[in-house]
Amino acid sequence: MTQSLSGEQVANRVREVLPNAVVKADGIDLYLRSEAMLDVCRFLKEAPDMEMDYLTSITGVDYMDYLEVVYHLTSIARNHSVVVKTKLYDRAAPELPSVISLWQGAEFQEREVYDFFGIIFTGHPDLRRILMWDGYANFPLRKDYLGLNYGQRPALVE
Repeated sequence: MTQSLSGEQVANRVREVLPNAVVKADGIDLYLRSEAMLDVCRFLKEAPDMEMDYLTSITGVDYMDYLEVVYHLTSIARNHSVVVKTKLYDRAAPELPSVISLWQGAEFQEREVYDFFGIIFTGHPDLRRILMWDGYANFPLRKDYLGLNYGQRPALVE
């Protein structure tokens, strides 16, 4: 079974190389500054003691006050994994560097996060809708998708 590395354990290692990249860490997650995401991911992939050579998943989450992007990274060679997160506070133009240069498997996953949350992955070679049609104006997994105020429930359609 793959061993989950603690966020604090990985944060300590990241701080040695990129001291300003870590926002916080806990028992499960490592939170990074969004502008440092690509550099930290490169470090996690290339550092001999990390070797995060497999991107398991990327997903988005809407917490109303901010959008969050969650990366699950795995080292097949070392049989360990880590969860890396970043928060994006600019809901009007959320932006994050693409990790396709590190993991080719990020291509469809970043497109899906863009399609459903509107997060722009700069440097992505083909960032376009993957499930919704071209020209669709909304992002259906955002809490404000239906044009409602936060906390308001949509009316039931009979």
